[in-house]
Amino acid sequence: MTDRTDMIDIPHHPIAVIGGGLGGLTLARVLQVHGIEAAVFELDASPAARTQGGMLDIHEDSGQEALRAAGLHERFRESVLPGGQATRVLDKDAVVRMDEPDDGTGGRPEIDRGDLRKLLLGSLREGTVRWGAKVTGARPLGGGRHEVRLADGSAFTTDLLVGADGAWSRIRPLVSAARPAYTGVSFVEVDLLEADVRHPVAAEVVGGGFFFALGAGRGFLAHRETDGSLHVYVALEAPEDWLDGIDFGDTGAAKSRVLEHFADWDKALRSLVADADGALVPRRIHALPVGHRWERVPGVTLLGDAAHLMSPFAGEGANLAMLDGAELGRFLAARPDDVEAALTAYEERLFPRSEAAAEDSGRGAALLFRQDAPEGLLEMFAGHH
Repeated sequence: MTDRTDMIDIPHHPIAVIGGGLGGLTLARVLQVHGIEAAVFELDASPAARTQGGMLDIHEDSGQEALRAAGLHERFRESVLPGGQATRVLDKDAVVRMDEPDDGTGGRPEIDRGDLRKLLLGSLREGTVRWGAKVTGARPLGGGRHEVRLADGSAFTTDLLVGADGAWSRIRPLVSAARPAYTGVSFVEVDLLEADVRHPVAAEVVGGGFFFALGAGRGFLAHRETDGSLHVYVALEAPEDWLDGIDFGDTGAAKSRVLEHFADWDKALRSLVADADGALVPRRIHALPVGHRWERVPGVTLLGDAAHLMSPFAGEGANLAMLDGAELGRFLAARPDDVEAALTAYEERLFPRSEAAAEDSGRGAALLFRQDAPEGLLEMFAGHH
């Protein structure tokens, strides 16, 4: 059969990054720092197409290291949330079991995910990101080259294809048959806007930084955002179909159904859901197998959630995605004439690092929702001190 690329003239990009999240943007930025151009394909129609989620704690040895490689660390420091590293732990009766202020010495400053994405986007040359470009699939052409197909019917070819396209990656099947599996934990996300003015009880109980209120198999995780709102994750160990039984189109009814699981919890904690503004957002927590890896496939690799999706209970997802992007960029810049050697070196570091983080995430989930929660988390913090 004659290859389609012999029959029609389609665009070619030496390096194509699928996904304009934090990892893909970090890769593109680090490559540009080294004088290498990459094309980023993002399914969102524009940078403002959707909200980018809540706060991120950016770790000294991963996310911040990536920002240094991108030449953006000083500008990042200007955007962190003062006091955001404060941590508070409560039990289901709203008894404060730990309350640690942010003294400015911690290594995990908090930043709004949207602000961090803006910082990365603003550092890229105009035209680097192709917006509204939804990838539907890709196929090898031989010699490490690939053809990538888009939802609008167009296509392009590339010498190096990087899957930075998240949990349900369209690029992952080129290297791995693994698919994310449900972890046994579901989230329902809510927001309380202008918390200090409109929700003073909730603002007082959550405090100024990150907040845990935990019981057996369930809990509330929350943080204060830069606009003064509170973003709350209601976490519950539940069957995979639990969320299907809730009508999230009826916010009042959805609140009641969620709060059934917290009937004996303190009223101030229940208010985090009862008084929430706007719709409740359901989210099942999925993960790839711990230790996910693949054999070297010429001309393609993965980073971030596409490579190592894990539960959020070690706080490593965004940090690892950025570090992946930075390291891949540096390896490619160091070996511009031997892409396969660069990819091999990158994956040799990627696999053990992500396996360790995935193990930590699994342990974190077990610890947070122990039958005697929050004792496990308190023991962990005591051990760190």
